[in-house]
Amino acid sequence: MLATSTIQRIWDKAHRAALSPEEYGSPPAKRVYDLRHARLSTWLNAGISPKQVAEWAGNSMEVLLRTYARCLVGQDEVSMRRISEALG
Repeated sequence: MLATSTIQRIWDKAHRAALSPEEYGSPPAKRVYDLRHARLSTWLNAGISPKQVAEWAGNSMEVLLRTYARCLVGQDEVSMRRISEALG
């Protein structure tokens, strides 16, 4: 087991070396756990079913949507296209 502070120091050093200054300053680079948020938000915005994302994340749908609904952006155009396609 590694101390949280050790993990954070290694995380910070690796991200400082791998990312641009702008990327390094972004929220997903701050803590290891932030990657989970970035990953789940990306999956939801990519159109993966919330039910599937909840299962993969080990969350209930209620927890997933309560936490990540505010992260969903840019879905209007995709949703309208899907409706049009469904209606033929």
